[in-house]
Amino acid sequence: MEDLDLARLADYLHLTPDQVRKMVERGRLPGRKVGGQWRFNEAEIHHWLEERIGVSDVEGLHRVQRVLNRAAGETVDRPIHELCTVETIAVGLPARTRGSVIRSMCELAAKSGLMWDAPAMAEAVKVREQMHPTALDCGVALLHPRRPQTSILADSVIAMAVCPSAIPFSDTGQLTDIFFLICSYDDAVHLRILAKLSRMIADSEMLARIRESQTPEEVWEHLRGSEDSLDSAVSDQR
Repeated sequence: MEDLDLARLADYLHLTPDQVRKMVERGRLPGRKVGGQWRFNEAEIHHWLEERIGVSDVEGLHRVQRVLNRAAGETVDRPIHELCTVETIAVGLPARTRGSVIRSMCELAAKSGLMWDAPAMAEAVKVREQMHPTALDCGVALLHPRRPQTSILADSVIAMAVCPSAIPFSDTGQLTDIFFLICSYDDAVHLRILAKLSRMIADSEMLARIRESQTPEEVWEHLRGSEDSLDSAVSDQR
């Protein structure tokens, strides 16, 4: 990751330099002055985008999506239902603690054959959760490591699990029963997956159908249906 100047960050975020300057001067964007000029760390910018996406604010997600489209450059989108397959979905996950959930989710992702060191991924996810829990008010947690774990991944993969009852999954006692584990191969892909999943889980009806599902196949069908509806809505808006 490198430092960006004002002009490069403006291009990266698909904003004008004046808009970026106002955002950083008002404390809405992480940056620092070096020799009287604004400089921005690319890793910090990705973290800032991730935090904005992690908030279940649908209107905010629409705005951030435009940023991600630019930030991802030539990255080719892959559907969520291709990254999260029946093989990497579990219904009735027996885990009852944060640690056991994380370990179980990483073992589930390893079944794809695209991730080959579940303990290493579990440790990276645990560190990320200690920094900032990913449990949301809707009862869903979007687990992921802070940085892409390219040394143990062949490609991006998503695991998903539903617990029979909600468990406390943050220091605040937030109850969570649906878990996604996002193992992305690079930052741009990670941010786009996170943005799309955040929009999908804003659909309370989809979450209700998932909680009622009895098999991984049913869960996968609900995910695919929700994604198809979302993609159609986005296409209609263009």
